[in-house]
Amino acid sequence: MSVRPYVMAIAALGLLGAAAGATQAAPFHENASTSTSKPTSTARSIDDGSFEYPTAPANSFTNVTTGQPIGPWTVSSGNVDHIGRGLWQAAERHQSVDLNGQSPGTVTQTFPTTPGTTYAITYALAGNYAGGPAVKTGRVLVDGQGIQDFTFDITGKTATDMGYVGRHVTFVARSTSTTLSFASTTPSSAHGPVIDDVVVRASCCSCGCNRGATGKQ
Repeated sequence: MSVRPYVMAIAALGLLGAAAGATQAAPFHENASTSTSKPTSTARSIDDGSFEYPTAPANSFTNVTTGQPIGPWTVSSGNVDHIGRGLWQAAERHQSVDLNGQSPGTVTQTFPTTPGTTYAITYALAGNYAGGPAVKTGRVLVDGQGIQDFTFDITGKTATDMGYVGRHVTFVARSTSTTLSFASTTPSSAHGPVIDDVVVRASCCSCGCNRGATGKQ
């Protein structure tokens, strides 16, 4: 009879020790998972690269003129059409931008960068199939300087098969902020190049710098 209380006391002390050990181990596990949760090499620098905000009219578009915003983007010259869900296929989610409204236009966004860091820009490119010219032209600019010219041939393209292609270009940041622009160079037309799924990431060649715009619907 005198042995049982002693055994029970030893067991209770063992349980208390295990509980204390578990309490000490939990913060270590939590800190370990937190330290690996945000890899900086894949941070997305641009906001709303698929032009989802604001919501454009379904099966239609909104013409946006110089000085007016498209969410975090601004039309910095000419005018563009903000394409709503259902008018034609988007590369990412539902909306896109035709860089020719009634005339060639430019969309611009400024975002934070680290000087000396190489960044990769990827985007999905197509064209407004509803009118000429057959070959749409445009330019990517960083801080006002052209870094890539692009073309897209609309031959055979339709609203349900826009034929998006992924494009890629890199730049080295010179300041703590960088301005990215997409400009149409398609003259005298209301049917221009179409862009969507814009992504900017700190470039890491070993991470696969050629991954970019998906071109998916």
